[in-house]
Amino acid sequence: MIRYIVRRLIAVAGILLVICGITFVIFYVLPADPATLACGRACTPERIAEIQHQLGLDRPIYQQFFDYVVGIFAGRTFGTGEAAVQCPFPCLGFSYQNNLPVWSLLMDRLPVSASIAIGAAALWLLVGLGAGVISALRKGSLWDRGAMVVALSGVSLPVYFTALVLLYVFYIRLELIPYPEFVNPFTDPAGWISAMILPWITLAFLFSAMYARLTRAGMLDTMAENYVRTARAKGLPERTVVVKHGMRAALTPVITIFGIDLGQLLGGALITETVFGMPGVGQLAYQAIGTIDQPVIMGVTLFAAFFIVFANLIVDILYAVLDPRVRYT
Repeated sequence: MIRYIVRRLIAVAGILLVICGITFVIFYVLPADPATLACGRACTPERIAEIQHQLGLDRPIYQQFFDYVVGIFAGRTFGTGEAAVQCPFPCLGFSYQNNLPVWSLLMDRLPVSASIAIGAAALWLLVGLGAGVISALRKGSLWDRGAMVVALSGVSLPVYFTALVLLYVFYIRLELIPYPEFVNPFTDPAGWISAMILPWITLAFLFSAMYARLTRAGMLDTMAENYVRTARAKGLPERTVVVKHGMRAALTPVITIFGIDLGQLLGGALITETVFGMPGVGQLAYQAIGTIDQPVIMGVTLFAAFFIVFANLIVDILYAVLDPRVRYT
């Protein structure tokens, strides 16, 4: 297992390096000039050339990429003299439009995105897995058909539509829930839950629907296996058969997509954060795209890629825990 983890960590580093290279080429080789964007429209050619030198854009592309990668691990200094700007470790670039290192911007927004992602993930796992297991055990019942209709509706409705409906019903009409905003969960847990519940429900309605359908299909296949029938023939309680023998095997594909979904949300739930006005990583990416803030877009891309790749590593490790048939060497 340890050798496998080490190999996967090396592979993760290689994947992130490739993503970094592709992203760097896209944003620094395409026609949009970062120096012109940082300087603004009313800028002289001399000033643009000065900014290019300060940002290191007048160097060969391979040298720029090398400086960028080194800056991630050792920090970096942009410019010289009084105009020099320090970008400490880990330096994912410097946003001249915000006058801040990209890493600082990401860390300032990460608590919001993490709150949305973790709370929504807990909710959709609880609802999705529960509904999927019950539907599989009661195949063809009224519960099964009703749950699958709701699941199909959840998959079909866009996130922004669900968010607007929830805002209208629970905030404007019923006035039951305050308008979503980020509250520190360590200082005010109750306020944090009440302020974040609408974004959680919005995302959970979409994801729990997919997880319910996937869990139901997996449970139906697993409960028909020979080893499940053998467990029942041995006289094991039905609860033990379902939980220990059925769910462990059925949840393997669920864990796979959960790692990807959670990693994506930690990198920013762009639509949800934009609709609710939550200052998370997703909204930061939206604003950076609108202003063509290339360092921020690159930083968010690498940030999201790290979470997705790392989440998949955790998922691969969990396989051996959930399914005893899986072994890594």
